[in-house]
Amino acid sequence: MILEHILRDKGGQVYSVAESATLKEAAELLDARKVGAMVICNEAGHLIGVISERDIVRAVARGGAAALKSSVAESMTRQVVTAKPSDTVESAMERMTDRRIRHLPVIDGGRLIGVVSIGDLVKWRIAEAAAEVAAIRSYIQP
Repeated sequence: MILEHILRDKGGQVYSVAESATLKEAAELLDARKVGAMVICNEAGHLIGVISERDIVRAVARGGAAALKSSVAESMTRQVVTAKPSDTVESAMERMTDRRIRHLPVIDGGRLIGVVSIGDLVKWRIAEAAAEVAAIRSYIQP
């Protein structure tokens, strides 16, 4: 299974926030959209960062409640790890585990086409394992 198939099933909905938004505004958007991260794109639509719950928590841990007034640009992850639609689920999980990230923007030809989360990938792996078990049972049982 490749990421393109997961995005086809999941949909390509991508939530973003402006780098000028405050961390409080970003936290409110994360909560409203029920997601753990959002992307930040420049005026040309190119991915320039990701802001996650973890980024916001770290900012508050370092700067207290006043950090919520700072901009997303000050706390976003700028060196974004990305994937291609042709990447396998296994390679994406490995990359996410190695980098200790939970969200992976998927880029095709320089264009952001979606974001997969570790939850999306685990959900697929569980479904795959259940299908394999069912196939083995149907083969073994008369």
